Amino acid sequence: MTKTITVLSGLIRPLVENRLPNWVEPRFFQSKEEALELAPEAEIGWFDMYDKKDMAAAIGAATRLKWLNSIYAGVDGMPLDLLRERGTVVTNGAGINAITIAEYVVMGMLTVAKGYRDVVRAQERREWLINSPGKVELFGSKALLLGYGAIGKLIEERLQAFAVDVTVVRRSPGPNTLGPDEWRARLGEFDWVILAVPATPETDGMIGAVELAAMKPTATLINIARGSVVDQAALVTALDAKQIASAFLDVTTPEPLPADDPLWSLDNAHITMHLSGRAQDKMFIRAAQRFLENLERWNKGEPLEPRVDLTLGY
Repeated sequence: MTKTITVLSGLIRPLVENRLPNWVEPRFFQSKEEALELAPEAEIGWFDMYDKKDMAAAIGAATRLKWLNSIYAGVDGMPLDLLRERGTVVTNGAGINAITIAEYVVMGMLTVAKGYRDVVRAQERREWLINSPGKVELFGSKALLLGYGAIGKLIEERLQAFAVDVTVVRRSPGPNTLGPDEWRARLGEFDWVILAVPATPETDGMIGAVELAAMKPTATLINIARGSVVDQAALVTALDAKQIASAFLDVTTPEPLPADDPLWSLDNAHITMHLSGRAQDKMFIRAAQRFLENLERWNKGEPLEPRVDLTLGY
């Protein structure tokens, strides 16, 4: 029986090695050098590395690759044009971290609404506050949600439980929905603007000085998408001038954010160091299970899930 050479990150080894079907010949790498060495033989590859450039190099070397899998939801940084040219099927981690990221958004909104950072600071000073530093209720507030993938859907579901009025921006029409060309004119209506879009050329810098100026002065911008979606210099200016009330940023440009970046010193900027997806311990377990299910589909000639549209970039 001819086996399918499958090159995988050593990180996933403990979760899949004993569960792989017998038609798979697994080869595991521990370093960029090992990945580059093994890549040319791979028909199926899982080349996740912390450095996206290393990952792209390994993918580039994998000339026989038929299916590329990744734990990452964002495929920015992957050579999508090359993969499309080669006809490689790509599956990603869309939805793997959706639950924890949606919970992070709710945490961010409550942190801002209740002035919780000031409560923590008061505790550190051992000071008993008589009044609450934040007096906003989520109840009845209005949120604009840009991006309606796995994360966006879970954010909406959780916010509905708080009786937040959620309007979604998406291509297909529906109730409480605005199209890609309609939301900018309505920005001034919302208390929360939540970014959950994929990083594509279309979403690059979609929130800039014009959009920030159109927001309510009491509004909060929440970004759990990618730093590139926001014009960061314009955001620093808007926060510094109190043009908007605050920003809750899980993502920045660049990452890590340099210690001398002005964002750190703004009291109305909440920076959470891209931790939202990591605030759980099930990511690798879920990714391994999905990969094993997809191996079954691959063997039967069935479509893999979730498959990345290499033209759209998500």
